[in-house]
Amino acid sequence: MLYFAHRGASARQVQNTLPAFSLARQLGASCYELDVHLTKDGALAVHHDYSLKTTAGADVLLKNLTLAQLQDYPLMNRFDGQTVYVPELKDVLPVVEPGLQLLNIELKNDDNVYPGLEKRLLDELHADAPQMLSKILFSSFDYDTLARIRQLDKNARIGLLTRSFDVSKALDLQAESVHMNYTRFVPTVAQECRQNGLKVYLYTVNEVPLARTLQQQGADGIFTDCVDLFV
Repeated sequence: MLYFAHRGASARQVQNTLPAFSLARQLGASCYELDVHLTKDGALAVHHDYSLKTTAGADVLLKNLTLAQLQDYPLMNRFDGQTVYVPELKDVLPVVEPGLQLLNIELKNDDNVYPGLEKRLLDELHADAPQMLSKILFSSFDYDTLARIRQLDKNARIGLLTRSFDVSKALDLQAESVHMNYTRFVPTVAQECRQNGLKVYLYTVNEVPLARTLQQQGADGIFTDCVDLFV
């Protein structure tokens, strides 16, 4: 069973920030999940939503901001009051690399809102962190985004994020895993995945008894905000 630190230790620090990933590592995490966007000037920003409305109180899209302009928007911090900002991917990678087992990078690219995101991401990883590529799993809800990843890199590890399970889509992508909300998961999904050599990872699970039940039903891993409960 794998336990992914979902956006870092996001129950204890501001999600998808350097302190969140640093704390997750301190708590014993070896698997992580994060989300990437493309800024106006082509930087890879780690953030969940397309806008800063819920995290910084600013109704502005990341795609309309440069990396430097992101520093104008400190993220709301209900934990310890320290000032934190949306980080760049290249600054997160060294934080999670020690002892890394698996890093799930979710590409936020519905309807190709960030043309060229896939190539930009792969180019940066090949240039700056080639030693980590074998431990990186690319996921997205957008099928075409993952298809472009596969076209660009035949060796890329892919996980299909889905709200409606269809094993054929995962197989077409040569994916290694299927990711879904645990509330949509049923044991037959795990059975079909196992028959086709696929893993099943479920989000977002923050209770130990629930995680045990899902494991018994065939889940191979969970994404959790409370990684310290599991590692």
